[in-house]
Amino acid sequence: MTEGAPVTEDALVLDGPGSHRLETRPVAEPGPGDARVRVHASGICGSDREIYQGNRPEGYVRYPITPGHEWSGTVEAVGAGVPAALVGRKVVGEGFRNCQVCDRCHAGDTTLCTAGYEETGFTQPGAMATTLTLPARLLHPLADNADLSAAALLEPAACVAAAALKANAQPGARVAVVGSGTLGMIAVQFLAAASPAELLVVDIRRDREELSRSFGATAFHTPDTLPEAEAGTYDIVVETAGSASAARDSAALLRRGGRLVLTGLPAAGAAGLDPTDLVVRQLEVQTVFGAPPAAWAHAVRVFDAGLLSLLPLVTHELPLTDFGTAIDLVGSGDPKVGKVLLRPQGLP
Repeated sequence: MTEGAPVTEDALVLDGPGSHRLETRPVAEPGPGDARVRVHASGICGSDREIYQGNRPEGYVRYPITPGHEWSGTVEAVGAGVPAALVGRKVVGEGFRNCQVCDRCHAGDTTLCTAGYEETGFTQPGAMATTLTLPARLLHPLADNADLSAAALLEPAACVAAAALKANAQPGARVAVVGSGTLGMIAVQFLAAASPAELLVVDIRRDREELSRSFGATAFHTPDTLPEAEAGTYDIVVETAGSASAARDSAALLRRGGRLVLTGLPAAGAAGLDPTDLVVRQLEVQTVFGAPPAAWAHAVRVFDAGLLSLLPLVTHELPLTDFGTAIDLVGSGDPKVGKVLLRPQGLP
């Protein structure tokens, strides 16, 4: 154990759906190639609620599990083969534990690793604990002055960066984002940087208009106020709402030959896109599940440059002991609840 470091830590454990507890466990000593990070904050998203409620798709969670795939922290120890200069650096890290040797990994598509699915917080211990030990190759160092509460949102930002890269919006394009949650508001920022002619946000929550415009949206509509003339006129639509109806609404906005990027996960069995419509209108459909290294590097670079505003999306910071309250907040539907962070070290 590193000199002066505590020998035990607190960790949240989900033994199964609906069952959570706080345990005290030994602090891991990083092995060869690993780094131990002292966690500053861990965000909660819809997939964390899925594993708590028990409706995460089979094969994409392994109980018992310490959740937490959205996180930020500071490296406090490294194993053999890892540069000592990494100690003390503020970092975030990729979640997918890819094999590095299959054809997809060599192509940079690490989220498509053919060795099978392994991800921090779902099948491997996550960041809802005092520390997180993981392969150092997955870390992305941040600027020394980085705000770690904001940086805890860089995992969803990396997923949005992957979507933005696939959207490939060019200056002057007509672009829309469907959904105004965390992913949607980050998507607006990435797409606004491409200087679109129009940047529409569509969401059922009217209260998100002001925030959307502050991030660069030029128009905001709820589905029921969207003019019929807008249908079939957009070059690119990024869907972030995660519902089958949102996917259909997104496709309806596109012109013939337009590009649709899906980032949400609709409920299994929900009626979504019409294949006939996709073919007849020759729509291009791209999808995002996680973020490969290139998207992570893009998100971190934009964040470090001060071009990505994430802290305004955080509405609650709670101690790790309040996990139950945090889960309830995320699922409450309260418009005043944005990103909820858990602080393993306690609140200031």
